[in-house]
Amino acid sequence: MGTQTVERLEDEKQRNVFIKSLLTDVRALEHMLENDWFESGITRFGAEVEMVVVDNQTLKPKNIAMAVMEKMKHPKWLDGELAQFNLEFNLSPREFKGGNFRLMHREINRYLKLLEKTLVEFDSAYVLTGILPTLQKFNLNQENLTPRKRYFALIDAIKKLGLGKDVELKLFGIDELFVRHDTPLLEAANTSFQVHLQVDAPEYVKMYNIAQMLAAASISVSANSPIVFGKRLWHESRIATFEQALDTRTTHEHMREQSTRVSFGKDWINESILEIYKEDIARFKVLLSTEIESNSWEQIQKNIAPELSALLVHNSTVYRWNRPQYGISPNGKPHLRIENRVMPAGPSVPDMMANAAFWLGAMKGMAKNYDDIRKTIDFSALKDNFGRAARFGIEADFTWMKGKKIHVSDLLKKELIPLAAEGLKSCNIDSTDISNYLGIIRDRVKKKTNGAVWLLDSYSHLLKQKVSKDETLTTLTACIMKNQKNNLPVHKWKKADLIQLGEYKPLELKVSEFMETDLFTVEKNDIIELVGELMDWRRIRYVPVEDAEGNLQGLVTARLITRHLLKQAEGTDKTTVVGEIMITKPYTVKPETTIIEAMKLMRKHSLGALPVVKKKVLVGMITESDFLDITSRLLERLHVNSKAKKS
Repeated sequence: MGTQTVERLEDEKQRNVFIKSLLTDVRALEHMLENDWFESGITRFGAEVEMVVVDNQTLKPKNIAMAVMEKMKHPKWLDGELAQFNLEFNLSPREFKGGNFRLMHREINRYLKLLEKTLVEFDSAYVLTGILPTLQKFNLNQENLTPRKRYFALIDAIKKLGLGKDVELKLFGIDELFVRHDTPLLEAANTSFQVHLQVDAPEYVKMYNIAQMLAAASISVSANSPIVFGKRLWHESRIATFEQALDTRTTHEHMREQSTRVSFGKDWINESILEIYKEDIARFKVLLSTEIESNSWEQIQKNIAPELSALLVHNSTVYRWNRPQYGISPNGKPHLRIENRVMPAGPSVPDMMANAAFWLGAMKGMAKNYDDIRKTIDFSALKDNFGRAARFGIEADFTWMKGKKIHVSDLLKKELIPLAAEGLKSCNIDSTDISNYLGIIRDRVKKKTNGAVWLLDSYSHLLKQKVSKDETLTTLTACIMKNQKNNLPVHKWKKADLIQLGEYKPLELKVSEFMETDLFTVEKNDIIELVGELMDWRRIRYVPVEDAEGNLQGLVTARLITRHLLKQAEGTDKTTVVGEIMITKPYTVKPETTIIEAMKLMRKHSLGALPVVKKKVLVGMITESDFLDITSRLLERLHVNSKAKKS
């Protein structure tokens, strides 16, 4: 969850006091490691489940997280997240033995049922997914930030660190996404399933390096986030969106290396967990502060395990995909954990538990079979595998031990799933749990599918039916929710179908959710013949006119072109350019205008098209044919629903 009692550093004095506390925490941790203070001989695992809250009618994000938590009287297991449409479960730590996987599974289901009862009162529902298909860029504006001091301080500090520049998101997959945003809140697009593993201090180096080794395979098998703002990108786009949302680096003429706060890491660790903490303090500026209630070194002198508050606050602002964690067990002894942050939420609870069982089992199995994983593979191969897994998911090819090239499905089937089974057995996990959860992983690998593959296949299937992009994304979300309620693992899901959507209400959409952004434009000095040919080639009736900076200058219509051609037929040989005949002040709308408002404007002024502009810049276009598509789809759906009721 992260410490909530934090604040932004306001002056040098406050910063220096906090850094002194941070260095004292490092000294205290070093003493505890050297003098064997840490709990040992027991292994626990835990998890955090993030989700998105959506409106039951539109299936779009709904900013009610704070109201929901207040209604439920703030149970310890429920918390908010960065955006007001996100919630998070914090699951009970459990010993790594017996039937504790299925007990965690039941705990998640119990919390979901409790949450669902409250969400019904808000006409809302939850969705477990890596990135919500219906999420749009405007959902990530500053006003949707959860009103907590910690989050305002964090966002302000990151913006200041980036010198106030906009966040740029550049991702290329089947489609391309190249967009700027004025806040790092883009981070809130991501919802994760974060799994924790308690590790004995003497084993930390070995186990952390194994976690790095397994990160790529964990992504490949669990990938569930291929769609961002309606664009088909990486199979696990969370990796890139999170890294780029918090990337405060700037470009320079020199080749000096810079680090980003979200990273996989640069190399193996060789000494202890302190190596990670020290590197992160050395590389990354302190962003937040907290009130230090007790001096950690004084606590050490009293033989009390300190909270290490300053160290934990700084660690919460550095986002390694395998993040080191320090905590204190109920018996008062400190312990160390590895937090796996690579796995997305969803597609279903059985899928998430299978992902956890696979990773945790593989961690134990690999530790049992390899004394030092660093001797088997170069770290650069791990980083390459990590990127390949994020881009291609279950379809990725890896470089594995001793330089062997292998497809991830073969690696999982022949080596990692058997290793995971061995690891789970060595911890005396119930054979039923091993069979059930690793069986889900085996079936996914056999069918070469996961959440990302299902989403991409379903998206293509729906587009072939000539459905609007918004209806396609809404249908995908509806199908995810239905399958989650049925507790079906994703390898059993059928492709999404329009009939699963039920009632569709597009009139409350914003123009930005519906407009066409793949535009063909001209400039004022282009000749009319070019516009005429362009309209003929692309079968369009309206062409926006823009300048070199993308500002809207006017609009050319097929009617204007026809008039010009008629004049030419009368014998005029003069070359005419766009600026001479275009509509110089066309009616326009903003991205946040609703569809119903746009329709009223078009009907009132008998318009066939409306350019969409933001601060004079052309960002999209909607036409009468778009509204005809909406109307025909609604009529078809009414007809289908009517027939269904009669039968």
